[in-house]
Amino acid sequence: MKPIEQEKRSAGTGLNAESIKELWSKTYNTQGKPDWSHILPWYNENIHFRDSVQELRGLEEFVAMTRRLTDRSKDLSMNILRTSQQDRDIFIEWEMTIKFKKNPSSVLYGTSRVTLNEEGKIIEQRDYYDLWGDIFDNIPRFGKAYRRFMKRKFG
Repeated sequence: MKPIEQEKRSAGTGLNAESIKELWSKTYNTQGKPDWSHILPWYNENIHFRDSVQELRGLEEFVAMTRRLTDRSKDLSMNILRTSQQDRDIFIEWEMTIKFKKNPSSVLYGTSRVTLNEEGKIIEQRDYYDLWGDIFDNIPRFGKAYRRFMKRKFG
């Protein structure tokens, strides 16, 4: 099934690429502190979440993770660059700017894949990003040294 056909088909029954872009844009652009209250109802109670730092299961653990991120950051915003959908999988390319309480702002470049269940709710979310590289890039002198090291060892 073509992505556009799937988007039209799922529009009335749950999330689709366009609606998730709108919801995520609202989540992270609320005067510096993210607000997940409007999007949490779209997560299934058995959500499986994984990123570069953690893996967790269940809505309670997911909500706790969102609270930790909010508490830890002084300012957090996200620019959604594009979304795409194939069947029940929605892909979101994003740039997240995060300012921790004592550090300069860092931009994380990433992609998320969310999988919808039969009711159109998010049952799985996998975030892909280079946590250390994107943060290290913002540390004077260290960022360049880190990139040279990575290129020499892995490039």
